[in-house]
Amino acid sequence: MTRDEQLRQTAYEEMEKHKGVVEQDPYRLHYHLMPPVGLLNDPNGFIQFKGVYHLYYQWMPFKTGHGAKFWGHYSSRDLVNWTHEDIALTPAEWYEKNGCYSGSAIEHDGKIYAYYTGNVKDEEGNRESYQCLALSEDSIHFDKKGPVVHLPEGFTAHFRDPKVWEQDGTYFMVVGAQTTELKGAVALLQSEDLLDWEYRGVLTGGGQGELANFGYMFECPDLFKLGNQDILIFSPQGIEASGMKYQNVYQAGYVAGQFDSATGTFKHGNFGELDRGFDFYAPQTTVDDKGRRILFAWMSVPDQNEQDHPTIEHKWLHAMTLPRELKFVNGKVRQVPLEELRDLRAGEAIEHKVVLDKESRELNGVNGKAFEMEIRDLSFSEGWFDLSIGDGCRLIYSVGEKMVTLERKSYVNGVVEKRQCKVVNLDSLRVFVDTSSIEVFINEGEETFTARFYPSPNNDTVHFRASNQARFTIRKWDLDHVNLK
Repeated sequence: MTRDEQLRQTAYEEMEKHKGVVEQDPYRLHYHLMPPVGLLNDPNGFIQFKGVYHLYYQWMPFKTGHGAKFWGHYSSRDLVNWTHEDIALTPAEWYEKNGCYSGSAIEHDGKIYAYYTGNVKDEEGNRESYQCLALSEDSIHFDKKGPVVHLPEGFTAHFRDPKVWEQDGTYFMVVGAQTTELKGAVALLQSEDLLDWEYRGVLTGGGQGELANFGYMFECPDLFKLGNQDILIFSPQGIEASGMKYQNVYQAGYVAGQFDSATGTFKHGNFGELDRGFDFYAPQTTVDDKGRRILFAWMSVPDQNEQDHPTIEHKWLHAMTLPRELKFVNGKVRQVPLEELRDLRAGEAIEHKVVLDKESRELNGVNGKAFEMEIRDLSFSEGWFDLSIGDGCRLIYSVGEKMVTLERKSYVNGVVEKRQCKVVNLDSLRVFVDTSSIEVFINEGEETFTARFYPSPNNDTVHFRASNQARFTIRKWDLDHVNLK
């Protein structure tokens, strides 16, 4: 039996061994992608191939901690119902023995070209990294071609997460990097055949330009066009908190500008966070046959109290966000839930026109463990308005301060913690609750908040309160379990 076959067999045995324990967890999600066992992190290789969407992901099947990662694999024809496929990549070769780390996929000549980082460590923990290629004709079975990019000069071995695309008849690759001066950077490479890659230089960061001293490492870069702008998404590490900004251990956001493929330069503006909540990292996008730019992100943040999540006792950890369509509106990237997610709705909407006047109220039928709420026609006199989900999460709008706050009861110590941002006029809310997660879309995606939270399992209430008068209309749908095969 080969090393690859051994790893696959052991992973499948682990899935079968802990299946019952995982499924008994009251915090297991209904309609989000999760690992069948063990730990899930970054989305990888997100692509629509021969009419089917494929989302590969970083997976550690043997424990709920990090380690020598596999590429797990989900597929779907409609972005709602998903099939958990066979393992795509195992860390079986010398150039990936400590993990098939994150990467991307592109279609060429009827095949998937999957690029990923091979992680290697010696006995002293010294790291080597290789950007590797694997090919597939059926999206399931991959033929590994080994390293195609070795570490360029000027960088430490923290050089990973290749994202590849075609533009102007040429192929480009961006890689998350750390310079030898310990500055976060995005490296740019170029190829004519997807096999031989030439290093072009630092695209942004690395001690120069607008992001000169913006942290010590940039992870998971993704460069694409949105409207008339080129958008670079990446996840910087080492940013100090500043007011309401950068409150998580690591960040995820973007810069917008113009990429010149001829010169390999990128002029861009300031960094903006993509999500204001507690749990959003390593986003990756693809474009589908409808021309939509679709994003998945990891619903967590590395090194942020990961081992304190209560799901660990049930042998699993972390999930993906819902898929979101990106739009560029008034100089800002917006995220909106995909239209297909309406297919999750079970039955007719429960509707209310509500007037709250210095009171707290539950609304008939507006409760549950897995549901969607759409709140519109919001108007406030003054003071504040809030809604509470069970006993674990609270969303507040302060009229005077024009501020949205998401509070949750910490799963580490039970203390209430918060994330905030300014919203000048709160016009609408679209809220997705799924057992132990919440995703909030404000004003058609002007701002988003994403978080895991852990209410008492028997508490499925939703409370609405206002310090003065508040008016709104609400529609609420129960959401079905996703068909996860």
